[in-house]
Amino acid sequence: MLTVALPKGRIAKETLEIFEQIFGSQFAFDDRKLILETENFRFLLVRNQDVATYVHRQAADIGVVGLDTLEEQGLDVVRLLDLRKGVCKVAIGMKKGEKLDLTKPELKVATKMVNITKRYFEQRAVSVDIIKLYGSIELAPLVGLADMIVDIVETGTTMKQNGLEVVEDIMESSTYLIANKNSYIAKKDEILSIYEKIRDVVKNG
Repeated sequence: MLTVALPKGRIAKETLEIFEQIFGSQFAFDDRKLILETENFRFLLVRNQDVATYVHRQAADIGVVGLDTLEEQGLDVVRLLDLRKGVCKVAIGMKKGEKLDLTKPELKVATKMVNITKRYFEQRAVSVDIIKLYGSIELAPLVGLADMIVDIVETGTTMKQNGLEVVEDIMESSTYLIANKNSYIAKKDEILSIYEKIRDVVKNG
């Protein structure tokens, strides 16, 4: 039996639809339940930020998580497949009309993606003061807390509505199928079998 960690919300729903397509039977969590057991799988419903941790620590054999989260957390897991779902970008946003000036002595950046932000500016040898926020990040440049933000952008509407605009993309992200390194060895046949089936659905989807 494979244990599969899924992030709550749309991605879990879309992943279970792929399983339904493959196996021709229904995969759905009962109301408020966090575990779904079927003949060959046990699905766990967890927070998006926790998926890679469950997989890394082998509480789950495989999981589905955004590339941005993987890059931010840097956990050592096997990246099996880009599922091409939940496509978005990690981007820098500034007040409308402002330009990104990397020559300033220090830039203040508000974000919840501290590691991605740090790496990006380090590669450009730019000194930044990173301010970690957990939500309503768009507010930071508007009230002078930061010069810019680094955030997930799907359509850019949230930024626009708050008087900000994307000035530079840092990375593209989509959801990935990942596996625990030990599980990948111990349950290789099972994992490769489901990987191939999912890959075929994604390819033909």
